[in-house]
Amino acid sequence: MANKNTPENDPLVNVEEALTSTEKYIENNKKMLGSILTVVLIVVIGFMLYNKYISTPKELEAQSAMFPAESYFEKDSFNLALNGLDGNAGFLEIIEEYGSTKAGNLAHLYAGKCYIHLGKYEEAIPHLENYSGNDIILSSMAIGLKGDALVELGKIEDAANAYVKAAGKNENSFTSPMYLLKAAFAYEELEKFDKAKEIYQKIRKDFFTSSESRDAERHLARVEAILSSK
Repeated sequence: MANKNTPENDPLVNVEEALTSTEKYIENNKKMLGSILTVVLIVVIGFMLYNKYISTPKELEAQSAMFPAESYFEKDSFNLALNGLDGNAGFLEIIEEYGSTKAGNLAHLYAGKCYIHLGKYEEAIPHLENYSGNDIILSSMAIGLKGDALVELGKIEDAANAYVKAAGKNENSFTSPMYLLKAAFAYEELEKFDKAKEIYQKIRKDFFTSSESRDAERHLARVEAILSSK
């Protein structure tokens, strides 16, 4: 019987050979590996410096600039919130100056809401589309507000799709039933009663504790009567 621990099968020999190969590779490619390491260090150090001296101060500056605009918004002064006053930046200026920051991103959502309140629905939509936050509620609201703007523009089919998308975005018990109900209303306006029925049923099933569930039950009975009469 052959010896299992011959040099070819000895694990220690194999490890030593692997180490030797690695050492040879490092020795032969010392300059290239050194260059790669240098590049990695430059990138890491550059990122740290950017974050400390540029990104973080810019974010704090943007947050500070948001306070007056948010104050105007809370007082329903939507023109002032958009355009600013007396040296205070409005959301549009904040977007231009601090668009890469979290505050600048949030300013898009505010701007979209301002334009809707002002009846400027076409102007609202790009800002709502440019908002890219991960907040469960706000990310849904941005899509739902786009649906509101589309309704006002008479684009009911697109609005219904936006509402369904908003309801499914980070599904939750607050925004999901609200936008599902709006989607059902939109489908009713389009006389797509079968789709409206499905959505009313979904609200009743998945969000039965919500206030929208009671509305859905009432509208469901009406839609079922319409469908049965056809």
